[in-house]
Amino acid sequence: MHFREGGSLVPSGLNADTVGPVDVAVVGFEGNRFNGDVAPALRELQQNGTVRILDLSFVMKAADGSVNVVELADEEVAEAFQQVTDAQFDLLSDEDLRTVADNLPPESSALVVAWENTWAARLATALRDSQGELLLLERIPRAAVVEAVAALGSE
Repeated sequence: MHFREGGSLVPSGLNADTVGPVDVAVVGFEGNRFNGDVAPALRELQQNGTVRILDLSFVMKAADGSVNVVELADEEVAEAFQQVTDAQFDLLSDEDLRTVADNLPPESSALVVAWENTWAARLATALRDSQGELLLLERIPRAAVVEAVAALGSE
C-alpha cells in the first residue's frame, strides 16, 4: 500500500515523535452491506486507549465489478461509526482503496482501517530514544495459535 504522507486533519494528540506503531487491516465480508456490528468493538478499543483509529473506509464490489468506496463521514455508515473516532486522518490513499477493491471478489466488501497502537507508544518511543531498530515484526496466524493451544490441552 502507498500511504499518504500527510492528511488534512490530524487527530488530537498525534505527534510524530511519540506515535505508536501504526497497522492497517483489511477485513473482508461476503455481500455489500455493512451492519455496524464491528463498530462497538472498535469504539471500545479506542475509548480504553488500546488503539487510536486514524482512518477507516469501506470498499464494496458489485457483481458487475463496479466499486463503491464509503468513507467514515458518508451517510451510509456515519451513524454506526460516528463515535469510533473524533477525526479522520487521510492516511489511506485512493490508490490503496483501489488495490483493495481489485483484490475483492465480486459481491463482497471490505473494511479498511488504520490504527495507531497506542498501547505500544511508550515502548516505541523508548526504542527510538535508545537508537533501537525493529528488525522483525510478524503476526502469528490465528490458526497456528489455535492449534498450539489445542496441543497444550491434549497433553
